[in-house]
Amino acid sequence: MAILAWVMMGLAIWHFMIWLPDRHVGGIVGSFLVAGFGGAIGGLAINGFTIPGEADLGVAVALEGIPGTIIALGLGYAYGSWRENAAAAAPKAAAKS
Repeated sequence: MAILAWVMMGLAIWHFMIWLPDRHVGGIVGSFLVAGFGGAIGGLAINGFTIPGEADLGVAVALEGIPGTIIALGLGYAYGSWRENAAAAAPKAAAKS
């Protein structure tokens, strides 16, 4: 259940990506996947790569997915922006040659 909570928290944060230009690697679907995986990996990292049992579930467990999601979305956005800028610069470099 903890992994479900982390992934759902990641997807909840993913909804705020509409406020940013679509520069994520893979577009909006790529950012969806990055948010889900980021939430799960972040929650696992906070818990020492163990999954909490049902007795340990609470609101705090769901909130553990936030840092991983934000880091993953930031990295996905930075990489997507870098690829977009590199693709835009490639024809200019070829035209100068």
